[in-house]
Amino acid sequence: MEEKPYVSVLVPVLNEEESLPELNARLIKVLNEMGKPYEIIYINDGSTDNTPIILERFHNENKNIKVIEFNRNYGQHMALFGGFEYAKGDIIITIDADLQNPPEEIPKLVKKMEEGYEVVGTYRKDRKDSIFRTIPSYIVNKITARLVGVRLRDYGCMLRAYRSDIVEYMKMCPESSSFIPALANTFAKKIAEIEVSHEERKKGRTKYSPIKLLQLNFDLMTNFSLLPIQFIGMVGVGIAGLGILFALYLFVRRLLIGPESEGLFTLFAILFFFIGIQILALGIIGEYVGRIYQEVRRRPRYIIKRELL
Repeated sequence: MEEKPYVSVLVPVLNEEESLPELNARLIKVLNEMGKPYEIIYINDGSTDNTPIILERFHNENKNIKVIEFNRNYGQHMALFGGFEYAKGDIIITIDADLQNPPEEIPKLVKKMEEGYEVVGTYRKDRKDSIFRTIPSYIVNKITARLVGVRLRDYGCMLRAYRSDIVEYMKMCPESSSFIPALANTFAKKIAEIEVSHEERKKGRTKYSPIKLLQLNFDLMTNFSLLPIQFIGMVGVGIAGLGILFALYLFVRRLLIGPESEGLFTLFAILFFFIGIQILALGIIGEYVGRIYQEVRRRPRYIIKRELL
């Protein structure tokens, strides 16, 4: 009978043919040195380069390596959800394929989990990303911590560890999009965060542009809280009150001074401000309505094209 793995390592992959050989060799070395049963699950998230061929070779060379291949690109978090369905370990580690988070840090996460924690996050020491990555990431971290209620330094680092029961809870959530680190923290009681090293990307290209990071930030706000739409409601009430006061002011001014054309451009400025607020409100409402539409369609979050188990 096949030995049950103690550690499952999930690696979402999108066009990482250059980094995969080094990543796989380092992962196997680290996990073998730990001396505990393990499995490595690569999730091919619609790669268009030689990634499928490389992953198939890994599987043929090592019985502990499994490969799941999507029919197209669904995104990093959907790839991890796909890996969760196959992970059998008591401790489940997620790590990016770009080698910016060294696989050699995995034993630190396992050791911390063995102290009784349900989720162990990480924050990157001396982060080696550009300011165009760090600023949007900083915004995401602050908003995520506020929405989830768990103040961690770095929600964007994908090198994380989860207990299998926490993963089971996350698998019960059927929404079409979600942010895994935040979702896990809504279920976990004992959460820790440790420091890990960070390296520059030496091979391949990043899949997260600043625009995508800001989109992720907006997804977070609408996925985990009603705060944006509640805030817009309060702003609307405030602006409506100001509008009534301003109308009364203009009415009294008309009675006291009479007709006048002065202040026309001020009125236009105020009008444009109100219109801008209305458009923003409609956009946020539309975002929530769009998410409701996505959920009621009940389309699969991803489709698995091939399995190598």
